[in-house]
Amino acid sequence: MIIIGSLAGLILGLALGGHLDSLINVRLRFAALMFVAVGLRYGTQFAIASGIGLADTLRLPLLAGAFLILGTGLWLNRRHPGLSLVAAGVAANGIAIIANGGWMPVSLPALAAAGFSPADLSPTFNVALPNDLSLDFLLRAGPLGDIVPIPLPVLGNLVSLGDLFIAIGLGWFIFSTLLHGDPSPDASGVALWRGTSSTSAAIDRPMVLGGGMGPGLPMTAGPGSLGSPATAVSRIGVAVTVPRPVLRTRIRAHPYVRLALDARFSAFWLGQTISLFGDRLNQVALGVMVLATTKSALATGLVFLAATLPNLLLGPIAGTFVDRWNHKRVMIVSDLLRAGMVLLIPAAASTDIVLVYPLVFAITSVSLFFRPAKAVVVPRLVHPDDLMAANSATWTGETMADILGYPLAGLFVAFLGDRLALAFFADSASYLVSATLVASITIPALARATVPRVVGALQAFTAELRDGWAVLRRQPVLFQNTLVSTFAQLSIGSTLALMVVYAQQALDGRLIGYPANYAAIETAIGIGNLAGGVAVGLIGAKLGKGRMVVAGFLVMGLSTTVLGLTGNVVVALIAAAISGVANLVYVIPSQTLFAQLTPEGYLGRVVAFRSTLVFGAMTGAMAVSGVLAEIMPVGLVIALSGVVTVAAAVAGWMLPAVRDA
Repeated sequence: MIIIGSLAGLILGLALGGHLDSLINVRLRFAALMFVAVGLRYGTQFAIASGIGLADTLRLPLLAGAFLILGTGLWLNRRHPGLSLVAAGVAANGIAIIANGGWMPVSLPALAAAGFSPADLSPTFNVALPNDLSLDFLLRAGPLGDIVPIPLPVLGNLVSLGDLFIAIGLGWFIFSTLLHGDPSPDASGVALWRGTSSTSAAIDRPMVLGGGMGPGLPMTAGPGSLGSPATAVSRIGVAVTVPRPVLRTRIRAHPYVRLALDARFSAFWLGQTISLFGDRLNQVALGVMVLATTKSALATGLVFLAATLPNLLLGPIAGTFVDRWNHKRVMIVSDLLRAGMVLLIPAAASTDIVLVYPLVFAITSVSLFFRPAKAVVVPRLVHPDDLMAANSATWTGETMADILGYPLAGLFVAFLGDRLALAFFADSASYLVSATLVASITIPALARATVPRVVGALQAFTAELRDGWAVLRRQPVLFQNTLVSTFAQLSIGSTLALMVVYAQQALDGRLIGYPANYAAIETAIGIGNLAGGVAVGLIGAKLGKGRMVVAGFLVMGLSTTVLGLTGNVVVALIAAAISGVANLVYVIPSQTLFAQLTPEGYLGRVVAFRSTLVFGAMTGAMAVSGVLAEIMPVGLVIALSGVVTVAAAVAGWMLPAVRDA
């Protein structure tokens, strides 16, 4: 895995015109000491395998010293893109080996899934983990052991989460060094610019657990980024044509590549993307676990209701308090709290499944404080010219987690069987990696005005909410759009609560079995979101915003109805993808209308009030659909919610303020 990651970084870097001498001449602090640590680590393993008794006796201090020296050296070189993630991976592997007295723990079921047997283990270095996911499994750092099977021909292997982090980080480091050479001294933390506070609100997309709010506005490159030959004026006033650079040069100058070479932003982006993949794994495992334990559609729907409810209760006010706190500290503390709470889910479920509900409520609540802090930090990490690309990269990371994370989560959960606790352990580890990478970067301080304490903040929020309602009520376009959206998006609440039940009870599992079909449906929605965002970005300016909103609701309602009525997994996947496209067809023009028509300085509070109404309706729909699924087929409940969305679209067409906006 580590070799594959390194080769990928090398090949991509050279393909874009990187130079090997940049990699050869890179300057690393304490490089000789780190090479000694690597030699000590593998030399100790080789000596033990060769039967040298002293090495076996001293295996724990030797290996612990090697990991400590190597991890510290990598951390001190975190100004190089990727090395902070490598340090996190080395620390994870080191903890696993130290917790087992100098042996690397291995999951035997994962070993079998990768196509190996216990005979393939190294008797002098590997030790089997207990099969039951008990306290002993945790105390032996089982989640950090070799638990990830890679059942591929030739490349088949069994790796740890630490190995995955090392592979990604090392490939990133090689790629960036080939293109960029040594980073400037400022890359380790001295800010060259200071952005202003900036947030981007995603309308009508609820956060579930620690996951994202779903795709926002697709970002496009600025003018001329990959455009035609430019025309310039020479010193004597004659227009000359400047030749367009070759493709490789233009790619290297692209904002995405510049961000990849930025140690701070790349560490931040990698941490967030890894935690998003962990969240998809958590979401799939959570639904499967609750449904398997309770055998109840209502209980399964309620767990997603508990995970969504904080959007209604805390969403509008979380940002108010985050603006008064240190944003970096908010993100680190949020990640650590979520890591601990996710780790408790399996224990809570084994004690009493009811205990899971307050835990998932708390996880989403903490995430609501992380999200605005993350939005405010991004402009302070990148150059102003790269801010649009940075926001686009963040959106792309969330889309990648939807498109790739759900199918991987489905495969992993299917492999785990009754060992679902490993999914939550992996998500917990992803939060720890995120916290580590956020801690590794320096975020410029933000100048703040004097702000009131908690009581003053609550009073200020109440006043802002009243102002938001007044502005929203006076704008017919925005107010009627909100009313239509409130009813149209009831189907989102229904599908969010019941999708895992639908996948188990309504879909034919012969082509794609359960729970992989659940992950496949979520993946199809993510692909549709991506396609819809790109399509609206390309042709949306030529269409009326109001008509796009109505059309989006209509198509989403029809596709949701088809989804509920079919048992064919292929038809269901197509319907889910179309629903994902339609989602962005109404979300993006709605966001644009609110940005254009809301008076300056009122957008945040107007969107907060809209979100309260829409999230409230969606939350109610989740509860009602769970109850209905106990007395009628789950597919019929989903289909009926789609009919409600179609009716809302028809009502929107009959309202000129909505249709003609």
